[in-house]
Amino acid sequence: MRVHFISIGGSVMHQLAIALHHKGYYVTGSDDEIFEPAAGNLKKEGILPGKMGWYPQNITSELDAVILGMHAKADNPELKKAVELGLKIFSFPEYIYQESINKLRVAIGGSHGKTSTTAMVMHALQYAHVDFDYLVGARLAGFEQSVQVTDAPIIVCEADEYPASTLEKRPKFHFLFPHIAVLTGIAWDHINVFPTFDFYLEQFIIFINKIQKNGVLIYNETDSVLKKLVLENKREDIRYIPYSLPRYFIENGITSVEIGNKKTALNIFGNHNLLNLQAAYFVCKELKLDDVTFAKAISCFSGAAKRLELIAQLKGSNVYRDFAHAPSKVTASINAVKQQFPGRKLVAILELHTFSSLNAEFMSEYKGAMENADEAIVFYSNHALELKRMKSLDPEKVISGFQKSNLEVITKRNDLEERLVKENVDNTNFLFMSSGNYDGMHILKTLKI
Repeated sequence: MRVHFISIGGSVMHQLAIALHHKGYYVTGSDDEIFEPAAGNLKKEGILPGKMGWYPQNITSELDAVILGMHAKADNPELKKAVELGLKIFSFPEYIYQESINKLRVAIGGSHGKTSTTAMVMHALQYAHVDFDYLVGARLAGFEQSVQVTDAPIIVCEADEYPASTLEKRPKFHFLFPHIAVLTGIAWDHINVFPTFDFYLEQFIIFINKIQKNGVLIYNETDSVLKKLVLENKREDIRYIPYSLPRYFIENGITSVEIGNKKTALNIFGNHNLLNLQAAYFVCKELKLDDVTFAKAISCFSGAAKRLELIAQLKGSNVYRDFAHAPSKVTASINAVKQQFPGRKLVAILELHTFSSLNAEFMSEYKGAMENADEAIVFYSNHALELKRMKSLDPEKVISGFQKSNLEVITKRNDLEERLVKENVDNTNFLFMSSGNYDGMHILKTLKI
């Protein structure tokens, strides 16, 4: 197989390129810029483009497939050449499906929790020595890559609702056609792509209808929006497994959960993670893992990168890094840390970095999201707004939207560093929530930890 990647430097695209290279395919690719770690990873495998840019001569009739990344525009010269030659052009998820037509497909979707749930399933299967392929959107301990494509009989996919490519605007999770599907919850996000909540909901209805006949949908029945959507769009040819919080206990800052009538101590915590665990449990049952094996596996699961990740710990003080940026995710992460350590002060620092979170019209969606933080800081930079070609965001709009009495809004990195340097770390937990990097701020150096 000869496969060419247009926009090979993407965080997941380059991982698929490496996976196919390992499978023995002849892989080439191009991009106009490639950053680390993608550049180093591709160079190590010998498939880093020799020079940056788009070159139509890369596209020949000998190619079996062209895989198109989100970064590539509709007028990309390589794409135009591929269209002229009538080559098979796939978006990332379309190609994943091509490689998994004969596999048992697991797709884990939802507005939040899909990465963690996917990671739990992967961890449990690896622990049980099950042969499987995977696609996940984060770095996981014990896995060298975030994409693996082999001849394994099972594939476990994080199912993203974001558009597949510049040609194919439909959500990625519409192309996976799962036998086992999970929906973790629904909360409006990506308003630049889904301008109304009804349109956003429609994408999940389509996903449900893509589940294979005699398949199963595992869904979070504690999410009222999701439960209503599932019940109103019932299919007679698939099974349904609703899930809710498992029985759990918190003792001395450690959470334990009941699995198969036995108590299992965890490294993770928070209702959000416990719901994800329950979804993963039902997936693993469908994949024939027994309760004892799952319990042993999940007891040593440490979480996905930037998902309530403990990055520093002092006596009486923890520092967490979290990917939360949508309102429901912010609420869940704050509540999880506060519930786990009720006697400690919680300082929550949220960076607005996505298109939705930097949109003044979206601010009202954050009402009450940071209510349970003892000290709440919202940070965003003008640089992020400029990169996204967005209008300036008035701090008063943020304050009005969040409706948190003591909310602090900071728009300059230096001001944020000065604010945090003054914070007393004794008996205090810090929760940094962002899909960005706080304009380059080094969290631990700033806190002097």
